[in-house]
Amino acid sequence: MEAEFIPLMYNTLWALVPPVVAIVLALITKEVYSSLFVGVAVGGLIYSFTATPVKYLYMVHPVTALEHVFKDGIIASLSDSYNVGILVFLVFLGIIVALMNKAGGSAAFGNWASTHVKSRVGSQLATIGLGVLIFIDDYFNCLTVGSVMRPVTDRQKISRAKLAYLIDATAAPICIIAPVSSWAAAVSGFAPEGTNGLMLFIRAIPYNYYALLTIIMMVLMVVFKIEFGPMARHEINAKNGDIFTVKAPVAAGEENVEKKGKVIDLVLPVIVLIFFCVIGMIYTGGFFDEGADPYFFTRFINSFADSDASVGLAYGSFGGIVFTVIFYLFRRVLKFKDCMTCVEEGFKAMVGPITILTLAWSLKAMTESLGASDFVAAFVESRKGDFNVLLPAIIFLIACLLSFATGTSWGTFGILIPITLEVFKLNDPDPAKATLAVICVSACMAGAVCGDHCSPISDTTIMSSAGAQCNHIAHVSTQLPYALTCAGVSFVTYMIAGIVKNPVLSLAIGIVLMVGTVLVLKKVLPTPDSASLQKESQKPAKG
Repeated sequence: MEAEFIPLMYNTLWALVPPVVAIVLALITKEVYSSLFVGVAVGGLIYSFTATPVKYLYMVHPVTALEHVFKDGIIASLSDSYNVGILVFLVFLGIIVALMNKAGGSAAFGNWASTHVKSRVGSQLATIGLGVLIFIDDYFNCLTVGSVMRPVTDRQKISRAKLAYLIDATAAPICIIAPVSSWAAAVSGFAPEGTNGLMLFIRAIPYNYYALLTIIMMVLMVVFKIEFGPMARHEINAKNGDIFTVKAPVAAGEENVEKKGKVIDLVLPVIVLIFFCVIGMIYTGGFFDEGADPYFFTRFINSFADSDASVGLAYGSFGGIVFTVIFYLFRRVLKFKDCMTCVEEGFKAMVGPITILTLAWSLKAMTESLGASDFVAAFVESRKGDFNVLLPAIIFLIACLLSFATGTSWGTFGILIPITLEVFKLNDPDPAKATLAVICVSACMAGAVCGDHCSPISDTTIMSSAGAQCNHIAHVSTQLPYALTCAGVSFVTYMIAGIVKNPVLSLAIGIVLMVGTVLVLKKVLPTPDSASLQKESQKPAKG
């Protein structure tokens, strides 16, 4: 039997170099495809390093690197059943969006909304509200909220970058505090044997400061009309008629839109889509199996905890396509030939996100093959005795960095939650240590979401760009200052939580800090209507 190959640079700092290269290149060049591929290629080259007789001099094996990049990276990522399920869901949802656009449902909803939502603040709050309601899954949230709210925000001249931020900030942060969601199922699965994972998730919710404070900050920023960083330029340009600032793809099916469309042509397919996706997820979790728990609510929760999100969402979105086609044919807003044309249009609209996701997954495979997880785990283990009450804040920071570098929240959970629960036991006879264990688990989740928000290689960030049909790098660069602001407040709050160990008191202090930060920003920053910001926005954009 052939021995398993272990790279020379395995479990070293070199394991984090590929994602760092990709992220830095993406932010510098504003071009995501080549940046991700270079990161994947760097990972393959580091994987192929071998020692030479000369100390500190290494040799690269091009054939090994090439095989690793394609066979173990791109091809393996595209042949993974979970990843394929997500891609199928993406394509199916793209087809549904194309159908809704072609039938005129999106335009009709935009016309209706313009008579009911008559302000920029109102349209942004409506987007937040819809994002909060769709808490089942972050992928589903990103694409559904984007397709429904684009007509509304476009009419109110909200930039696509701001829409992408609102979508992203109500996707993972909502899912990570919703007990009935695919994220709750993932976290429950990472709990150690003998621990009720769902109860651990629920106990951690009050300590999930980044998620809770992100929602508070987002609402305050909208209500007080505060914008800063690159987002300010995008918002001013939008008010002047340019909602993109940076070139972005046109929505599938926007050309040759039918004039017969009504609001129900968008609303009903979306409602049915949500229903089918819920059914699909609980079906994969065994809800309809013989011998399932006789109590409906318990069976429902357990089914979500055991569900396969990618398969369930693929089932649900396929059901949504079938219903939408039949519904439009019955309403006579589209002919069957037009419906079939939307299949191709929907697929084309998702080629960009699919390409980015494929390269991002390949990059994650490179970091995993180089032992990034083991490196971080060893780092935390070696210093666990020094953390004491600062452990939650440090765990939050480590989770941020790991999620940022790897682009995966769930992978970060899987690495850090077991380590954290080795340091402090949930059943520790000392109540303070048991509480600290829950706080640290929440810090893992919060930090993972924060790093996910900041990372251009995160699948949720990619989905948010796709949902808003916004240039991906524009979304990352405009969201980054907002995410870092909330991360700073969350870090301080976790320091306080490690000391006081009281969920109500520490959260109250965090909210006060968040509100104070926003008020200071409002005081020191120019408003979007100010002359200075208007003048600044007229300068040519870099890149």
